Amino acid sequence: MKIYPRCAPCLLSRVQYEAELSTSDAGLQGKAVLAGIEVLREHFIEGSPATHLSTKIHREAYRVLGDIDPYIKKKRQGNEAAKKLMPFARDFVANGDGGDSFRRAVLMSIIGNSFDFGVLGYDADSETAEDKMVQQIQHGLDVDDSDKMKSLLGDVVYLADNCGEILFDTLVFEEIRKLGGKITLVVRGAPILNDVTMEEVDELGIGNMVDRVLTTGSNAIGLCLREAPPELVEALGNATLVISKGMANYETMSEYDFRPLAYLLKTKCESVAEDMGLEKNMNVARLLK
Repeated sequence: MKIYPRCAPCLLSRVQYEAELSTSDAGLQGKAVLAGIEVLREHFIEGSPATHLSTKIHREAYRVLGDIDPYIKKKRQGNEAAKKLMPFARDFVANGDGGDSFRRAVLMSIIGNSFDFGVLGYDADSETAEDKMVQQIQHGLDVDDSDKMKSLLGDVVYLADNCGEILFDTLVFEEIRKLGGKITLVVRGAPILNDVTMEEVDELGIGNMVDRVLTTGSNAIGLCLREAPPELVEALGNATLVISKGMANYETMSEYDFRPLAYLLKTKCESVAEDMGLEKNMNVARLLK
């Protein structure tokens, strides 16, 4: 996906947010924002990939803040919040209405993406969070290629997105394994935003739910092939299906030619929705062959 003009204020607001997470020093927060503005001034180039700019701006903010993981507390909070909703989610996948259990797992995974746990502040202790999940279940999938995916699950590479929602992804892992498939889970190589890294995989015991875990090799937003380890590039090339979870992975994978490729995401942003030819706030399970 290429950069859109509306990406600029969104990126700066995210820099301000992570600066506030990192420090109460208003002066340092301001320096981080100013650094972000300077990155925009120098690297906002029409037609360039969106994640090239977002990676640069967040790396520079982290450098100025002197903080390699401003979201560390939010990631843990997001995982704890998601854990409390897992019994409801698991029951829906096993016993709910609407297609088979694989389709329901895909929907639940996308619902997890819509929450963006640890950033938007959903409270899993309240009835509100579960009510929001029920609303999303009733809404269903706006783009539904889940049935087409089922014949491609022999050797899946699954590009993970955020903490919190990764627990809902495990419901998809279970269904893939039930159907006889193998899973290579891919997480970020170092902390960036509230994305999953090997640290969270180990803490949550997710490594036992897949066949192997690889990393992207860096803290680039999404996946930067120039920074990816050779075994990941090989796995992507050999996969019977690559599943790209969330918007950041869409922004990068849409720049590459790996096929078959499935996007599982909520179009939370106008730019991603427009790039996909969709509307904002749609639940999307799209397959490209």
